[in-house]
Amino acid sequence: MQPTPSGVEKRGWTVHGQDTLPKLFRHVAAERGDKVAMREKHLGIWRAISWREYHDNARHVGLGLIALGLRPRDVVSILADNGPEWLFTDLGTLSVGGVTNGIYTTDSARQVEYIVNDSSTRFFFAENEEQLDKILDVRARCSQLVKIFVFDMEGLHGFTDEQVMPLPALLELGARYDREHPGAFDRMVEIARPEDLAILVYTSGTTGPPKGAMLSHRNILFQLGYSDFIAELREGDQQLSFLPLCHIAERTFSVFNPLRTGATVNFAESIDTVPENIREVAPALFFAVPRIWEKFYSAVALRMREATALGRLAYRWAIGVGMRVAGRRIAGGRPGAGLRLLYRAADFLVLDNIRRSM
Repeated sequence: MQPTPSGVEKRGWTVHGQDTLPKLFRHVAAERGDKVAMREKHLGIWRAISWREYHDNARHVGLGLIALGLRPRDVVSILADNGPEWLFTDLGTLSVGGVTNGIYTTDSARQVEYIVNDSSTRFFFAENEEQLDKILDVRARCSQLVKIFVFDMEGLHGFTDEQVMPLPALLELGARYDREHPGAFDRMVEIARPEDLAILVYTSGTTGPPKGAMLSHRNILFQLGYSDFIAELREGDQQLSFLPLCHIAERTFSVFNPLRTGATVNFAESIDTVPENIREVAPALFFAVPRIWEKFYSAVALRMREATALGRLAYRWAIGVGMRVAGRRIAGGRPGAGLRLLYRAADFLVLDNIRRSM
C-alpha cells in the first residue's frame, strides 16, 4: 500500500487537521500568509498573488453572494478560462456553504442552458462578453437564475443590466458585508461538514445528456490522500494550469492539491503559449492530456531527425537511461548508484537541453 502523503491524516480523512475544504483553505492561508499562492501573466509580466490575497478575495466573493441571497447548497456555475478569479469564486462559494460547478468555455448557449437548469444554478459567473452572451441568450428559460457576474468587462463599457454585476462590484459588496458582520465568514466556515455536497462535475454527455456527479468535501479530501501523481509536490514548487478547471483532474491538481502542498499555481496565457510558459515557469510536475504530450514528442522527434548521427546516438542513449530510472521509480524503488550516475550524465548532456527546448 502506498504511504499516506505528508499533511494527510487517514483517520477521518483530514488534511492538515481540517475535515472540509473551507476549513483547510482558511488554515493554510493563515499559515502561509504572504507566500505566493498563484501567478498570472499581465502585460508580459508574471504577477504574484499571495495566500492572504487569495483568501481575502475568496472571502469577499463568498460574502458578496451571501449579501445577494445565497443559501446553503445553492449552486454557483463558472463559465471561464483558468485564472485567479476562477479560484476566488470556487473557494469563496464553498466557504459560505454553496456548491460550485464548472462549465466548459467551448459549450454552446444551448448546452449552458441545459447545465444551468439541470444543476438549478442560482448564481452564474462568466469570464467576458463572449461567455456573457451565452447566458443572456438563454436566461429567459432559466427561471431559478438570480444574478450573473462578469470577470472581465472589456467590450462592455456602458452596458447595464439589473441582473448583471461586474466582479469588482461583488468584491466591494462582500468587503462591506464583512465590515458590517464581523466574524460571519468564520462562522459559515465552521458550519461545513465533511459529508456536505461541495462540487458538481458534469460528464461529457457522449452517451446521453450530461450528468452532474456530486462530490462531497470528504470525497475530495480522500482524493488528496491517494492521488499518487501529485504526492511529491512541496511548498514553493511551481505548477502550470491550462487544462479546463471544470474537469475534476485539473480541479484537483490546480485548486485542491495546492491547499495541501503549498505549490504555486501559474496560469498559462493560452493553450498556444504552454511551451513558452513551461520554459518560464519550470514546473516541478507537469500534468497534461495525451495530445499535449504527443505534440511535445513530435517536436523533439523532428529535431532528432535533423540532428547529426552522433546527436541521434546520444539522444537514444539518454532516453534509455531515463526510461530505466522512471521504471524503477514507478515500481516504488530507487535507482542504484551506478544508474543514478548515468542519469546525471544523461541529464547534463541531453535531457536538460530537451526540456529547455520544449
